[in-house]
Amino acid sequence: MTLPVVIVGGLHSDARKEVVDRLLHAVPGSVALHHDLATAAQGTVRRVVRDASGELSRGEAPLVNDCACCALREDLVPELERLAGSGLTRLAVVELWDSVEPKAMAEVVTAHGADVLDLTGVITAVDPALVLPYLVNGDDLAEVGLAAAATDQRTVGDTWARQLEYAPVLALVDSEQADDEDRALLAQLHPTARRVAAGSGELAQLAFAGFDVETAAAAQHPACALLPQEADEAGVTTFVWHRRRPFHPERLYQALEDLCCAAARSRGRFWLADRPDTLLAWDAAGGALCVENAGPWLASLPDAAWELVPPMRRAAASLDWHPEHGDCCQHLVFTSPGLDRHGLEQLLESCLLTDTEYAAGPEAWRRLPAAFDSLLDPVS
Repeated sequence: MTLPVVIVGGLHSDARKEVVDRLLHAVPGSVALHHDLATAAQGTVRRVVRDASGELSRGEAPLVNDCACCALREDLVPELERLAGSGLTRLAVVELWDSVEPKAMAEVVTAHGADVLDLTGVITAVDPALVLPYLVNGDDLAEVGLAAAATDQRTVGDTWARQLEYAPVLALVDSEQADDEDRALLAQLHPTARRVAAGSGELAQLAFAGFDVETAAAAQHPACALLPQEADEAGVTTFVWHRRRPFHPERLYQALEDLCCAAARSRGRFWLADRPDTLLAWDAAGGALCVENAGPWLASLPDAAWELVPPMRRAAASLDWHPEHGDCCQHLVFTSPGLDRHGLEQLLESCLLTDTEYAAGPEAWRRLPAAFDSLLDPVS
């Protein structure tokens, strides 16, 4: 017998605790584990185990490589295996600490506890009234006391975005401050998620619904991400911009600040004329932009290499295939209240190669100013 495990995360700590409490009361024999990383500065991580009646035990785990998240990973699976071995626990609820992202912990549980643990759900707890304030918060986690390691350079906004968009289930607590705009924003940020009230009986069912880490990871990969579609509701707009022509690197670089501040959230994939073989990932929240090399476009690979590419990636490329450019494209999605769609579209279009530049061909493109070298090839 394996032990079902559900992960509950999210920066909205009060909402997260409420969701965990609801699960503990709804599922007899359930136990919650929570690692408090706030004590990391003192060299330890505190572990608390509880059920619906209250605290069952507490302990400490030492830091690993000065990283609180590393200590969590080292301590979590053995604790879950201990619960599984007792045979008394029906559901283990892993309540993540504020800034811990569910993707990493889901992969840890699946990879290291496969024999006795069954990850059956990942849930992000949400206070709808706080979705926008957290999303546009550009503070570093370290500035607000939520860094998981000394080297943690994430911001509140980008961390919250990943927590929200990874989970297939969003558990919403009651909030008198939430309005139609908040609910529309939530729906557009993660349209495929199952949104359920924290007090609903459906929450317990979804904790056992099942979860596949490979599918979840693929859905986040910029090459095949299930990006939102066009939407416009309650003052919130999602604008999808899809083009085939590459960006002029210098013009795009000069427009980055305006582009990443144009929406509360933007993401997708893009290509630069001077790097025509490289798929680039775009990820922005809280006014901060992350641009990363996500590997080659499939169009740049020899046919023999396609067999080594995951099926979901091949399927996504085939749906996006163009006779001349293959899967190379611009596919960016911007979501925000009060979005200036027309102005944003004009700015994006101005960053593409002109007809004359485009006609010069790939060899000329490669000689364009390498404006993104500082972001993509930093000197170590």
